[in-house]
Amino acid sequence: MTEERMLDEARGVLETEAGALMEFARRLGPSFAHAVRLLAGARVIVSGMGKSGHAARKIASTFSSTGTPAFFLHPAECAHGDFGVLSAQDVVLLLSKSGETAEIINMLPYIKRLPARIISITNTEECTLARMADVALILGVESEACPLNLAPTTSTTVMLALGDALAIVLMRGRSFGREDFARNHPAGKAGRMLLQVQSLMQREDLSCVAENATLREALLAILNHKNRGIALVLDKGGRLAGVICDGDLKRLLLKHEQILDLVVSDIMTPDPQTIEPEALVGEALARMEGRFTSLVVVDNEKRPLGLLHIHDILEARVV
Repeated sequence: MTEERMLDEARGVLETEAGALMEFARRLGPSFAHAVRLLAGARVIVSGMGKSGHAARKIASTFSSTGTPAFFLHPAECAHGDFGVLSAQDVVLLLSKSGETAEIINMLPYIKRLPARIISITNTEECTLARMADVALILGVESEACPLNLAPTTSTTVMLALGDALAIVLMRGRSFGREDFARNHPAGKAGRMLLQVQSLMQREDLSCVAENATLREALLAILNHKNRGIALVLDKGGRLAGVICDGDLKRLLLKHEQILDLVVSDIMTPDPQTIEPEALVGEALARMEGRFTSLVVVDNEKRPLGLLHIHDILEARVV
């Protein structure tokens, strides 16, 4: 197969699946809203077999990470004790393209006996699973991207997208925000970017000097290794007036031969970059943008609360 033929085949697959998604979006109707109402506030058990099972695992994971408690239940394990996790308050989301998958159909009497509510995702409404569900979501995929029209490709793509749509609508409905997302993703980069600055900032032993301090005194403060080579200059009210850092000292050395008796207020960097303690670490990183290595964390009255250095962010493995 030539490279041009490979690209044509790949584009055909993508266009087939994209077309099916657009068609499904146009046909989305009241049953979707009914499903969202059932899922809101419930614990969701998601199940499927084979390729639908893989889609079900991903949907359960997306639900959980966006605020809807959910987990995957393998249909073949249900008859061997795993039905014990189900309760009458659960909503069970069952995926099967044909709607006749034996392992899924065998689950139905036990689910009905609880009784728990059932939402089905099938390709046609003329199937056992759709008829027995409280809400039936119909994919209506006419053909798979597979040239034999056998391997689940387009249908599983639409299943996954439908799961995403359910998760995001539920997420918006409960006003699930950045802080909630961070709590659900504590170990991932996404979650660490949503940490608040105050969780990483250095709070204790900040190196502070008065505006009328000498450079000698500022230098002694800067030499405090805990403060990453920066001293905070405070006015008489304890508010941040400026900063002195290693870079300021290097520039002074080029301009003056006798610098140790200079007054801090004459050489400091006024109005330094600051940030609020409730700001997100991702925002702090964006403010630094390769121009600054430190941000002073201040309150509403511009009093220093802490210091955030790029090394604090790196050590937290945010980037």
